[in-house]
Order: sequence, then structure tokens, then C-alpha cells
Amino acid sequence: MTLVGRAALLLAFAAALYAVGAALWSRRKGRREFLASAERGVWAVFITTTTAVMVMWWLLLSDRFDVADVAGYSNRTLGWRYKITALWGSQAGSLLLWMWLLSIVAVLVVVTNRRRNRELMPVVVAVLMGVAAFFTSVLSFVTSPFATVSPVPADGRGLNPLLQNLYMESHPPMLYIGYVALSVPFAFAIAALVTRRLDSTWITSVRRWTILSWVFLTIGIVLGSRWAYEELGWGGYWAWDPVENAALMPWLVATAFLHSVMVQERRGMLRIWNMVLVILTFTLALFGTFLTRSGILSSVHAFGESTLGPYFLALIVVILAGSFALLFSRLSLLRSENSLESYISREAIFLYNNLLLVGLAFAVFWGTMFPVLSEAVRGDKITVGQGFFNQVAAPIGLALLFFTGVGPMIPWRKASPRELRRRFGGPLVVAVIAVIPAVYLAQDGAHWWAAAAIVLGAFTLACIISEFWRGMKVRHQSGGTSWPGALGQLFTRNRRRYGGYIVHVGVVSIIVAIACQGAFSSQGDLALRTGQSGEVSGYRFTNEGGTRSKDDHKMSVGVALAVSEGGNRFATLEPGVDVFLAQQQRSSEVAVDSSPFRDVYVVLVGLTPDGLARISVFINPMMMWIWIGGLIMVLGSVVAVWPSRRPREAIVPAPAGADGRVRE
Repeated sequence: MTLVGRAALLLAFAAALYAVGAALWSRRKGRREFLASAERGVWAVFITTTTAVMVMWWLLLSDRFDVADVAGYSNRTLGWRYKITALWGSQAGSLLLWMWLLSIVAVLVVVTNRRRNRELMPVVVAVLMGVAAFFTSVLSFVTSPFATVSPVPADGRGLNPLLQNLYMESHPPMLYIGYVALSVPFAFAIAALVTRRLDSTWITSVRRWTILSWVFLTIGIVLGSRWAYEELGWGGYWAWDPVENAALMPWLVATAFLHSVMVQERRGMLRIWNMVLVILTFTLALFGTFLTRSGILSSVHAFGESTLGPYFLALIVVILAGSFALLFSRLSLLRSENSLESYISREAIFLYNNLLLVGLAFAVFWGTMFPVLSEAVRGDKITVGQGFFNQVAAPIGLALLFFTGVGPMIPWRKASPRELRRRFGGPLVVAVIAVIPAVYLAQDGAHWWAAAAIVLGAFTLACIISEFWRGMKVRHQSGGTSWPGALGQLFTRNRRRYGGYIVHVGVVSIIVAIACQGAFSSQGDLALRTGQSGEVSGYRFTNEGGTRSKDDHKMSVGVALAVSEGGNRFATLEPGVDVFLAQQQRSSEVAVDSSPFRDVYVVLVGLTPDGLARISVFINPMMMWIWIGGLIMVLGSVVAVWPSRRPREAIVPAPAGADGRVRE
């Protein structure tokens, strides 16, 4: 079967090269039959790559320990779910998953563009299959998932215990789908530059793909944070780890693109900027793949030392150099149709928002790569700690929270003082009221940024609610529609806009929760024998006895803790520690009691034979709202991208007022 897998990858490599050649020949000669042949080549890549994936899963499920990846990442005691997961537990297997998802995306692009964008499709197919050719060449000639070992071990080493987790079954695939889907906007952008079709056609074609990618990146980041919170046992969810940052950077730039593309659609502005954002977003997706496989930075997520770094670095350099050279050659065709008329307008707010997002992405990039740069220049690897990232992210996050509320409320082109007073009067009153609890929480002056987040969160949420109210009121009064019916019409007739507002609600939830968690969390350590009690931040913990167990897979110890507050018992938490026998590796099983206002998070540090339990306790306020916020963001994105049954309403210029300004 290993020969079948190797042959499938070689055929995929050949099919990808053929598709590139046929697509470019179709572009050069204008012959449609060659484009049709190139698209059949895309199908061939999908079929052969799918064959390779199915073969790899069969090898994992069959305990074929003569295969290096099976011996290194699976064993006989591993459950079938984790044997499936082991595909992306290895470096070669994760690249195979990346390639398989790329082939699926390429097929979907071909199928959805059978009758449209035919002038763009030769270049689109060539770009997608060019990327596919790179990955299949790496899988065929550099690091094969079907490499064999000799002598054959009696059993495998097993999957890393940290990856034997529900969230790790879905976190990597979600991120990979997000990374791979970003290749579609990039391919269409390059096609628009090559063909000189630089109107809004390519934007329309890639908008949903960008939102789709953004949704999966969001899901992947949230699942990864949840995994870190529950599995690593350090009381946190985000450590500014290099690989965490690698997922965050393309997410930030993609967010900037999704906002600035509205300016291009509505006002014909930021056309060069949008091209730059698309190129950077896809390049950062590849950069994330490079970081996890180059071995240049240490991370709990990375694959360790590898020879793949130079190949990915070369690909990134080629893509950046080629893309920007093409962009510079088309600058004269990318001039904006309009200019910025006022610094207080919706397009101006979107521009400020873009600069903040890209600025944060650059700061994250700088902090992530600084150890490498310092080692290259000075010979010493200087690591940038969480403090740097927090100091940069906190003010930018507050500014983004402010613009999240302001942006949708300000008219296009120019806002009059009267218009600003009318639209922001109510939200400002809400913000003033929110100052009272915010000042109380931060009365020592040490947590001013958390107080600012609460006030700005209240202001932004009031802005969003007022937008829903205005839209519902117009439909209720003009059409005699009921209030629930008016709310439904907002989504059916303008899903993109109001789905975006739901996303903004999720952003408010996450930023405010992060600020409160960072400012008001507390931590303490206890050593308790059976029957003894101790207190941390007003919560009392009583050791009710330890447990020990062993099976063929692992040894486990745990302790039962009664948790009470003010003399009232409200939970029994059972943190534990697992030691996996095959790897002789320890994994914490944290115990968490969650409520809307706080998490009581307990880690078992150790349990002695005489029953002494050493525990670490973390009281994390507002944690639940980080996960709820992520869910809200995904829900809003689904609403925004969901296809409408009725044709989209045409955008017509709004009537001008007496002062000549355009009203919404």
C-alpha cells in the first residue's frame, strides 16, 4: 500500500504540472479546450491526493508499523479517532492534509466558475496548481508520509498525549482550511493583475472565499485557545506562542481586507491597498506553515527540527517578489476612482481600522521573529516575552473596539456635526453610564485599560443595537411589518451588513472579556492532605481523597476537591495527571467550574502516596465570554456569507440633502 500512496502523490505532482502548463497555454493561445483540459487536471490532482490520504488512513488504522509515520505517531492501544488524528500529528501527514484540502478547494473553484470568470480562470488554475505542484513535490521528494522503517517495531510510539484531545481533532483541520482557502483570493488577484481586469469582478468572486477562510481561521484560533486552556494546565489560553501568532497574523490582515474591500466596492478607493492585503494574507498563511516546519523557533505546536524550512522560505520569496513585481507593473491601472473627502467618514474609519489591524500584525510579526533576527545580528537569541505583545495589543485593541462601534454609524463621504449628534447621542449616554462600574472596578488606577474596555464595549454595543433599531423602525413604519418581521427582513435583505454587526458583538464580548481576565484574575497554590482545607481568593477547597488507576495506555492520579464560597458548597472538582506509558510523558487533566462571571480552574501539580495533594488554583473572570464571543463571531460570519434566495438589491445612490451631502 505504501507504493500505492507514493504513486498517487507522484501522479498528483504530474497532474498539477500538466494543469499549470495547459492553463498557461490556454491563456497564451486563447484556446478554451486547453483550459477545459487544465480543469480536468485539477480533478486528477484531487482524485490522486484523495487516494494518498485514504491509503495513509488505512495504514494508520491497520497498525502498519513498517511505515515511519505510523510507528512514530500511533500504537496498538490508541483509539481509532486518534489514529485518524495522527495523520496531522506528523509533519509529512500535516502537509498531506494541507495538500488534500487545497485540491478540494481547487475543485470547488473550477465547479463554481464553469460559466463565469472564464477570462480569469486560466491564471487562477495556474496559480492554484502551481502551489499544488510545490506541495506534491515536497511530499514526493523531500518528506514522504509513506517512508518505511527497518527493523519494524512491535508497536508504535503513539500520538503525543497533548494531541489526544477533542479540540486537537478539529483545531488543525480548521486552521488548514482557513490557510488553504486564502489561496483563492490570491489566485484571483493575480489573475486580475495578469489579465488587466482590475474592476470589481475579482473582488466579487473572492469575497465569500475570504469570509469562508476568515470563519475557519476564527474557529481554529478559538479551538486552539480552548485546547491550551484545558490541556496545558497553566491557567491561560493565549501565550503569544510563535505558532499561535502564525495563525493570528493572516487573520488580522484578512480582517483588514474584508473591511477595506467595502470601500472599493462603494467608492472605488483603496484598490492598490486591497491587492497588497490579499498578497500579504496568503503569504502570511504560508509563513505560518514555514514557522511550524522550519525549526527556527521553539513552540509546543511546532514539529521540531526539519529540513523543510528552506523550501518554504524559497516559495515565500518567489511569491512575494513575483506578486509585487506584477503589482508595480499595473499601478497605473489601479488608481482610485475617488479621493477621501473627509477624515470623518465611513471610508476614513475603515482606513484607520485597516492601519491598526495591519500595524498589530506587523508588531506580532516583529515580536515573533525578533529572536531569529537578534541571533543573526548579535549572536544571541533574545526572546520577546508576553509583556511586549500585551503592551502593543492593549491600546490597539481598545482603538479597534472604538472603531467597531463608530464605523457603521458614520455616513459615507462626509458626516455633518448634526448627523454625528443624532447618531451617537444614545451610545454616548450608555458609555457615560458604564463609566460608573468601570471606575469602581479600576479604582486603584492599575487597571485603567480594563475600565476603558468596559466603557468602549458598552458604547460599541449600544451603537450596534441602535443600527438594528434604526433598520427595524424604518421597515416597521414604512411597510406595516411586525417588529419580529422587520428584524427578519434585515437579515434576508442585507445579510452581509447585519451579519457583520453580529460579528462585531462577538468582538466586543472577546475584547472586554480578555481585558477583565487579564486585569482581575488571581492565582494561588495549596498543599492539602485528605480532609484538609485551604482558601484562594475567597474560595475554599477541601481534599476529599485521591485516586490512582492504570491501564495498558496510561497511569492516572487524581484528587476530589470540594469547592465552596461563603460556606456554600457549589462544586466538586477532580483535577488529575496522566502519564502515558508509551511516551513516558505527563499530561494534566484540569478541572474547571465555569459561570458567566468567572472560572474556578484547578490543576493537580502532584499527589504523594500518603495523600498530600499539591494544587494550583486560578480564578479567571469572564472566561466564558471569550468562548461565547468566538461562537457569536462564527454565527455572524455564517449569516453574512449565507446565499440569499432572492436577488441582491441594487445599490443606488441615496438622495442628497439640502446641503448637498449624500444621506444613507
